Amino acid sequence: MKIGIVGLPNVGKSTLFNAMTKAGALAANYPFATIEPNIGIVKIPDERVDYLAKFYNAKSVIHATIEFVDIAGLVKGASKGEGLGNKFLAKIREVDAIVHVVRAFQNNDIVHVDGSVNPLRDIETINIELGLADLEAKERRDAKGKGTGDIQMLLDKPTVYCVNTDDKGSAGAATSVFASLRRPTQDVTVVSLCAKLEEELAMLDNDDDRRELMEMYGLQESGLDKLARAAYQKLGLISFLTAGEQEVRAWTVKKGAKAPQAAGRIHTDFEKGFIRAEVISYADFVECGGMVKAKEKGKVRIEGKDYVVVDGDIIHFRFNV
Repeated sequence: MKIGIVGLPNVGKSTLFNAMTKAGALAANYPFATIEPNIGIVKIPDERVDYLAKFYNAKSVIHATIEFVDIAGLVKGASKGEGLGNKFLAKIREVDAIVHVVRAFQNNDIVHVDGSVNPLRDIETINIELGLADLEAKERRDAKGKGTGDIQMLLDKPTVYCVNTDDKGSAGAATSVFASLRRPTQDVTVVSLCAKLEEELAMLDNDDDRRELMEMYGLQESGLDKLARAAYQKLGLISFLTAGEQEVRAWTVKKGAKAPQAAGRIHTDFEKGFIRAEVISYADFVECGGMVKAKEKGKVRIEGKDYVVVDGDIIHFRFNV
């Protein structure tokens, strides 16, 4: 699953990407600093994985991940090719969801392509270009006589709005964006963070230094953690867990996946030869103090092929080879 980071030039996309991946993607103060998209794999923070890793003193710990793609800034007229727009719009079509970064911070040293900071106007600019690109794609499809062929509309892609604030939070910016975008039939997700501060946090190797800096700015958790989880959920993804002394791991499946499909994430043979799944919820595992006591209390369930996996299930699969 790929998440595309989009927005106007100079709103902090590459700075955010650097913070998320520590990949050193170019972040420069001029439009189109990002020509070819940068790609990074981002860990989904999960305290359940951390707890189980400590419980088992596991030799290997693997979190769920998703792929983020830093796509160059779009401008007005992108759908008509302005600013190499067609090339960038094509990159957006390749991703499964969008993180739409909008600027709420004031900085006279960083130019804004429209001359002033206005998050809602910037969102409208990008959405207009995506909508025009969708219309053009429909017209090309119709001209080829393909009727209602399968074209995934850009405006239909799951979207998380990321409001990039200053280190003081640019008070009210995220709330204003959420209130303006919210519709009765629309699930709007807005995350607020300071990309520059998140980049500074990401550069700190010492956990104590990181906690001290977060406390200085009144942060209970990293904004990047919130963004990664929001993107994961927006894609309709959940995690089930496998745990033991050798390895603790979070596995990604689509919400609604059944037990055999989950088994197939580990190995295709597991899905083909699926017999049953031994399942315990993470909460029951913690409450019972481990698998042995959980079995004694009858908290470990035997589930069959029709079982729908729940986020946080700890599962052991039985299968025929």
